[in-house]
Amino acid sequence: MKTFKGRPVVPGTAEAIALVSHGGFNTLASFQNALQFDKEEDKTAKCGDQNNPDIYKQPMGGSALCLPQTIGSTTGGMVLYCAKVLDKCPACMLFSEHIDSLAAAGAILGAVWTDTPMPTIDCLGEEFLNTVKTGDKIKVYEDGTVEVG
Repeated sequence: MKTFKGRPVVPGTAEAIALVSHGGFNTLASFQNALQFDKEEDKTAKCGDQNNPDIYKQPMGGSALCLPQTIGSTTGGMVLYCAKVLDKCPACMLFSEHIDSLAAAGAILGAVWTDTPMPTIDCLGEEFLNTVKTGDKIKVYEDGTVEVG
């Protein structure tokens, strides 16, 4: 088991299976189909961003989404918040780099305006993203500690 320490943007605990994107995560492109067209009871939220081969068509709902940073539209924060409200969001978001303001806003709004936070940790480092693999077990702690393995 490997341990990493990051900065808790939205503190909380989570246990989930890793879904790893090595490229920038386009929040709108990734969630758009799941939020607009998936049946309400389908909580898997498969990634719709065909420009992200690491996670395209992979279920994001309930995963430990591991990524360097988000990219794309200024709607990214609201998309994350909507995914949270519709219970189609990842169990946690783990950033190797500093989180951007839009992703932070979505995660924070989700924590403030819903019953359960989506733990969000940033600054986990390049080694984190080089170590974690899709399918790895992830455990997140309130203080920003992340266990992989």
